[in-house]
Amino acid sequence: MATNKQDQFNELQKKNLEAAMRLAQLSIENSQRVMEIQVATAKSLFEEGVQNAKALSSIKDPKQAVELRTQYAQTTTERMLSCAREIAEITTRTQAEVGKLVGEQLTTGSADVFEAMQKLFKGMPITDQNAMGAMQTAMDTTRAAFEQMTRASAEAFQAFTQGGKRK
Repeated sequence: MATNKQDQFNELQKKNLEAAMRLAQLSIENSQRVMEIQVATAKSLFEEGVQNAKALSSIKDPKQAVELRTQYAQTTTERMLSCAREIAEITTRTQAEVGKLVGEQLTTGSADVFEAMQKLFKGMPITDQNAMGAMQTAMDTTRAAFEQMTRASAEAFQAFTQGGKRK
């Protein structure tokens, strides 16, 4: 019986570890995407800056120099805004994925814990049916409360992650 309980506990730990590893992998992948976008944008802006500096150095007409600077400033702003949009999209997708993983973890985790507790109670040497019924009622009430808290937590997390989009 003790080995079975230890196996159940080990299974819960394994599931929690797998969920943590999925979250870490998601974080790493998205951080890599953001860094790649930032590096590509910086490289592109640097190359354009060098080209524009060369072009400006050869221009004699002040009006053309102002036009070239204006064009360069506009292009730079557009590139930076594009970079910011891509990063915002990645962030939004990441928040949705994390919210989904957290919701799944809360839901499956609570089900696993209650299943393990029910198995524990069933394995106990209780001969009084009233006591067993009271324990089952307490378990059912606790499960309902926990499921309600899980839904509320998932909704709160979702509202938190979408808070920035509503502005």
